[in-house]
Order: sequence, then C-alpha cells, then structure tokens
Amino acid sequence: MNNYTNNKAMMLRTIKSVLVVLTLAFFMQSCADRLDLQPEDERLTADAAFENPEAYKEFLAKIYAGISLSGQQGAAGAPDLAGLDEGFSNYLRLYWKMQELTTDEAIIGWNDGTIQDLHSQTWTSGNEFIRTMYTRLLYQVTLTNEYLRQTTDAKLNERGVDASLQAEIQTYRAEVRFMRALTYWHAMDLFANPPFVTEADPSGAFLPQQIQRADLFDYVESELLAVLDDMAAPRMNEYGRADRAAAWMVLAKLYLNAEVYTGTSRYADVITYTGNIISAGYSIPNTPYFHSFLADNDSNGAQEEVIFTIPFDGLRTQAFGGMTFLTHAPVGGSMDPADFGINGGWFGVRTTPTFVEQFPGEENSADGRALLYTDGQSKDIATVGTFEDGYAVSKYRNVDVNGNPGSDASGDHTDIDFPMFRLADAYLMYSEAVLRGGGGSMSTSVGYINELRGRAYGNTSGDIAEADLDLDFILDERSRELYWECHRRTDLIRFNQFTNNGVWQWKGGVQQGTTTAAYRDVMPLPATDLGINTNLEQNTGY
Repeated sequence: MNNYTNNKAMMLRTIKSVLVVLTLAFFMQSCADRLDLQPEDERLTADAAFENPEAYKEFLAKIYAGISLSGQQGAAGAPDLAGLDEGFSNYLRLYWKMQELTTDEAIIGWNDGTIQDLHSQTWTSGNEFIRTMYTRLLYQVTLTNEYLRQTTDAKLNERGVDASLQAEIQTYRAEVRFMRALTYWHAMDLFANPPFVTEADPSGAFLPQQIQRADLFDYVESELLAVLDDMAAPRMNEYGRADRAAAWMVLAKLYLNAEVYTGTSRYADVITYTGNIISAGYSIPNTPYFHSFLADNDSNGAQEEVIFTIPFDGLRTQAFGGMTFLTHAPVGGSMDPADFGINGGWFGVRTTPTFVEQFPGEENSADGRALLYTDGQSKDIATVGTFEDGYAVSKYRNVDVNGNPGSDASGDHTDIDFPMFRLADAYLMYSEAVLRGGGGSMSTSVGYINELRGRAYGNTSGDIAEADLDLDFILDERSRELYWECHRRTDLIRFNQFTNNGVWQWKGGVQQGTTTAAYRDVMPLPATDLGINTNLEQNTGY
C-alpha cells in the first residue's frame, strides 16, 4: 500500500475543512466586494487568508474540489456561481453533459430549460448549460491563477514561510498548474478559442484577450511539460491528488487529438506518453468490470487502475452534481433504488439503441460491460420525456462489493469516486495511435485489448486477433469500455462521427436521428460574454 491508496479520507477532510473559508478569488475579482468589504486592518484579504500555514494546502484542496463540489456549504446554500440551480452548476455534472448528452451514449428525459438541445445538437449561444460550463471553467482558472499569485517566492518570503513548507508549496504549485492545464484543455476541447488569463495578468476587473486553439494547445503542452519534474512520482501522491502520470495522461490526450486542435498529428507522442503510463505500475484488476464503479472503488482493487480520480464521499463531499447525479438520474421505472444504495431515482438519463447495438447480443451480451437495465424499458426511444423509452444504464451504484450502501444514511449522496483517467484508456489510446501510424506494436496493442476484454468476458472468449483490430473497432471498444466517463464527444469528433456523419435517435431533434452541421464540433461562446467582452469573436457558425 502507498500514499495513493491510503489517504482518501485525509484528502476529503482537507476538502471539507476548506469549504467555508476560501472564497479568495472572488474577493480579488470583484470591484463591488472590494468597496463593500472593510478588513479590520489594512492588510490585503489575500495575505490575511494565508496567515495560517495550513491555508496553502486548504486552497489547493479547494482547487481540486472545484470539480466535485458546487459551492462553499455542501449540497446547496452558498454556490460558487449564480444564475443556474446549484445542483446543475457542478463542474463534473456539466462536463458530463457536454461529453455524453450530446452523443449516442446518453439522452435525458427532463425538460429543464434548454437541456434537451444538448442531445438534439440544436443548441445556441444562449444555452444556459453551455454558458455555465464555460463560466465554471473560467472560475476554476481564476482560482488557480490566484493561488499562483499568492505563492511566489517573494510572497512566501514576505510572509516568513519556513523553508520546509516552501518546498511543499513548490509541489502544490506544480499540481495547481496541472489543474489549470486540465481546465484549459477542457476549455480548448469544448470552446476552441476561449478567453485566456494567467497569473501574470492583473487581478480585478478587465476584459481578457481571446486565445486561438492552436496557441492554447501550445500553452497547455508547455505547462504540463514544465511541471513534470516537480510532481510526485506515479502513485506516490495522496489519493485524489495529481501526480506525474496524470500529467502524462493529459499530454497523451492532447497529442491524440492534436490533428483536431492544430491540424498536425502527434501520434508518435501518444505512443511515448501512454508508454510512460503503462510502465508506471498501474494494472487492470482481476475483478469484474462493474466493481470499478461501486461505492468502494477506492479500495476494492479498482484503484489499481486509476491514474486520476475525483473523490466523492457521502458525508464529506455533498453535492447534487457529480456522482450523486450520475447515480440518481439513471434510476427510474421498475428499478429498485435500494439496489443502487440511494433513496430514490430521478427518472432522467438513459441510453440510445446505437449504444446498445455495440454489444454482441445487446442486453444479453456476454460482455460484462453491458450494464443495461431492460425490465419494463423499450430499446427504442419513441418519446424523449418518457423514462421507460430507452434502456437504462446501471453503471454507477452506491453500494460496495457486498451490496452494502454508502456512508450517507439519507441515501442522497454517494461514495463513488469518478475515474477521470484509467489504464484502460491508456491501452486504447496506445492502440489507436499504432493504427494511425504513430509507431508501436500491433501485437502489443492486441495484448492490451485482450486484457480489457478478458476482464469484460471473464475468460478468453472475447479475445480478438490482429486482423480484427482497426479504427472502427477502436471507436466501438472505447465506447464499450469508457461509456459515461466523459470521453465520447471528443472521441466522435476525432473520428469525424459527431456531427455530419454519425446518426442516432433524436440527434437533430427527430426520432430517427439525422446529421448536423460540422460547426457544432465546437461549442459556442456564450452570448452573454460576447456582449460584455469586445475582445471575443464568436466561433464559426453561431
């Protein structure tokens, strides 16, 4: 056992302790707040916040918690962002919607605002879910920038921070730069050309300049390369904190999609960085696939595969986004909430026939990854708003391997950790890069794929031969292995199957589905921001 597997509780305690004390970034950004708030002495609010040496790690925890939590008070009551229900404004919940509801893997029956426009791909620049995703990304960047401003050598020396803590803070700074790079990658992937701000820009009110996608690619790449040596070795950090392998993973993701982002392929670099990860000591657990998505996936063996996780705890990280959403929203119809360790289903998210048909035998597939619930459900979706139209998905369950429910006795909040990056993904990226001419070995790729399929089938009956391995197979295998883990939209765009080629039910707003315009491969910049920031130019087509 190492730090990676032992310290989830410690990390979550740190996150919980910071929720009510660090709203520093907003104090520094709002002119109105600075006029209204009068400190008891003349020190800047930021300096006062860092009087306690523990504040450096607490602010780091706030940055990590920016993905899992939506505000300062738990499930509701003191949101980071105003303008959308706090449950809807959670980073992970929004990112999941962008990556999954827009594809063949998920459809939602609710009719809140413009949410159904995501699956139909009929969104506009006024879509509130797209706008709040954009705002959440910029808020996260604001937090990271302020942390970096407040932890320069000059600031630390001025505050008299001792040498041992200064050395720790250098590692924290590397992790913060990683988290900023992760956020900017999400922004680049979704919005292409977002506004761009770093710690070198002034705090306070100003209109940020827009950065072009290829330039942002270069920036994210350079940041990740710059912090590698200062990050913990793979699997040697606290559970839930990023290490060097997490940075390698984002680099591999950048390079895998480089042709989309910049027009120039980088598949040889994918081979290099996935190779680093594969050699770093991660392993595919000798346990059923579904164990990776249970309440004890931090300790049941599934953690041996996870490269970067977003920890959740039913008592310490309460939010109506994230894993609470991903566990409750797919439950409805005749599904028993107790089987999922929750107090009730939300009758929302299902999947499409296109996804179901990727499994041989469909709902009767021998592939153990086909976690489909069909009792009382129809495969076809005649009506989007009817939960029973479309098979339900039972991937995330708030119970442990013995069926015991998670820690929150109310059944509201879950203990399931979200596996943002897994070894399975690295295997599949390596194999795709081999097929796209990046080098590497076809026989090695087949071995990696068969290791995943051995877990899925419980034996060798799912094994493939080298002749079976082509790009169409990889796209389908990525869906079978990684569905509902926030990869599908990016994958479909890379394979040119997201808009003007791929078709699935209710895409385009019609039951049989239709193609959509290619400009929707990029999300629109929100109309509200365009109306304020004259430095921004809207993405083509909107």
